[in-house]
Amino acid sequence: MNVRRLISTTAVAGATALGLVSLSACSGTSSAGGDKGGGKLDVVASFYPMQFLAEQIGGDHVEVTTLTRPGVEPHDLELKPRQATELRGADYILYLKGVQPAVDEAIAQSGVEHTVDAATLTTMESHGTEVGHDHGHEGEEHEGEEHEGGADPHVWLDPVKYAEVAKGVGDSMAKADPAHAADYRKNAGTLVGKLKSLDAKFAAGLKNGTTKTFITTHSAFGYLAERYGLEQHGIAGLDPESEPSPARIKELQTVAKQEKVSTIFFETLASDRTAKTLAEDTGLRTDVLDPLEGITDRSKGDDYLSVMESNLAALQKALGTK
Repeated sequence: MNVRRLISTTAVAGATALGLVSLSACSGTSSAGGDKGGGKLDVVASFYPMQFLAEQIGGDHVEVTTLTRPGVEPHDLELKPRQATELRGADYILYLKGVQPAVDEAIAQSGVEHTVDAATLTTMESHGTEVGHDHGHEGEEHEGEEHEGGADPHVWLDPVKYAEVAKGVGDSMAKADPAHAADYRKNAGTLVGKLKSLDAKFAAGLKNGTTKTFITTHSAFGYLAERYGLEQHGIAGLDPESEPSPARIKELQTVAKQEKVSTIFFETLASDRTAKTLAEDTGLRTDVLDPLEGITDRSKGDDYLSVMESNLAALQKALGTK
């Protein structure tokens, strides 16, 4: 993600002229609360984890469009010129600053009153750095993309933190559309309950394994690992497209042997080449651990909750808790 942060001035200017996909055809100026004479609140979500929240909490009162199409790696998103104009007509924008720089820039210039950065609704954390990733730096090299302040942005993979975000989204939607405030808060409460149940399943399901260590291509699972007492070792760091150095590969081979690792995890939206090569070199198997940055027909589930259940099953198998 370091490279992506070096977006040229021209590219950024293009992005700001781009914006996000509006949720419905925006005609004219929104009335207070986004009612639009009986219409729905027009919501723009930056990528899938934000889309899921908006749909679950907004219910029948919102029309949600996601900026990132299914199957597109969100970190690589390039906005289209027509999208900025449409973005300005949205009633409410939900995004996670630090994941998609071009999106962040476009949102900052959209002028939409009800714009919510999910990172402000919970406590962001840094999960450290690893030496040996090839990001074009000398000396100590960081794990790739980070949120402002050096924090890991992947909060949605911790059900507890995601629940905190959900509550905040419910409150912010209530402010954007006071006429339906009670429904937004009720829906948020329902979702928080489901996330608490998911948290309980992870806590119970990941106890007493033969190992607490897992290796994955994309170091997106720092919050999840911290929540459930696991240890994540990433091949590529926080940026799924960064290339590991030979020293890092050797280090992971040692980790796999010492920590009795059985599985190298890869994901659906990024290349599995490095994971499969490492698995072949170490005699380990591969499996999918989905960072839930998008849902496609290859996803092991059709929404956040079902894919997280699949992630739990994969971890249980890999860690020897089943």
